[in-house]
Amino acid sequence: MLLTNKTAVIYGAGGSLGAAVAKAFSVAGANVFLSGIRLQPVEATAEAIRKAGGSAQVDQVDALDQQAVSDHLSSISRRTGSVDISFNAIALKDTQDIPLIEMKLEDFIRPIQIAMQSHFITSTAAGRIMSAQKSGVILSLTATPGGIGYPGTGGFGTACCAIESFTTTLASELGPHGVRAVTIRSGGSPDSRVFVDALASLDKQVAEQVLGSLANDTMLKRLPGMNDIANVAVFAASDLAALITGTVIDVTGGTTAALNYKTTQDKSYIPPFRE
Repeated sequence: MLLTNKTAVIYGAGGSLGAAVAKAFSVAGANVFLSGIRLQPVEATAEAIRKAGGSAQVDQVDALDQQAVSDHLSSISRRTGSVDISFNAIALKDTQDIPLIEMKLEDFIRPIQIAMQSHFITSTAAGRIMSAQKSGVILSLTATPGGIGYPGTGGFGTACCAIESFTTTLASELGPHGVRAVTIRSGGSPDSRVFVDALASLDKQVAEQVLGSLANDTMLKRLPGMNDIANVAVFAASDLAALITGTVIDVTGGTTAALNYKTTQDKSYIPPFRE
């Protein structure tokens, strides 16, 4: 298995994509340490992993609390001897579907602040431990607006760009210490919880039209599922990707190449990026 005996720490493990990646890490052989600000959804992820024969530890950790994150990682490092993988998938509490010129400042700033604060805290805490042990992988998650301008995404698009830039800088500093930093860019997964909930509020025909329009923006004419993102995360965290760092692995089906992309004012459009 690709991640046998690796110690993986996942922030936001109660979210749909965080949970999918945590489960994939476990199947690949990793010892997973799951955290979130609310325990109930994280415990649900852990229970699913245990039922599948894996092992999962759960802790309540606020990824915006620098001391809490540092203490949590130090505890894991003492118990296991290493921290091999760090993956931040916490929700950004973004507001979408409102034009920027009509958006409130606090709604625009919120996802950017959460993204930068949490990624700085979790990545630097992991980076200090990984630098000392001379190995490790720090993973982050963004979406299509990190690669192209997408209307209606508010501060989320800016947050995606900021995460990707931060990861590149981090990789350049940690690389000499044997630590990699990689961003996974998703195109939005139709089977993710937020996406399913959003489409459920629409008429079935409208929902199908929305999905069809989004899929048509891709080169492959299909959107990535959560399993596609999780499989890429396993690869990126493994030794098979030993020379991949400071870059974005694009899992948007080619959307960010903008092959068929057109700016739209269509009010039926629903951004698929709130994972």
